[in-house]
Amino acid sequence: MTDSASTAVNDLTTQAGVPEGGGLRIAESAEQSGSFELALVPSPQPDDAVVENGDAKVFVETATVATLDNLQLDTDPNAQGPAFVLAPQQAAG
Repeated sequence: MTDSASTAVNDLTTQAGVPEGGGLRIAESAEQSGSFELALVPSPQPDDAVVENGDAKVFVETATVATLDNLQLDTDPNAQGPAFVLAPQQAAG
């Protein structure tokens, strides 16, 4: 998760009144293959992977972890309002 995505997750969870420990959950869409559903939730599901950046928490559905393994959550700077994108991870260096 990039710093801009972390800020956006924090802003959204605060505005929505999500309790401490809650965050953004990403799961593969049951209706549309290759799409993802995002939801603000009060806590992760028992099998979710938890990704943290500062206070921001993103919960990734177990079945989705492998799909997102080489991607990072970022924000779309061209979007009207908060919008997230999944982009290839940048090599550290």
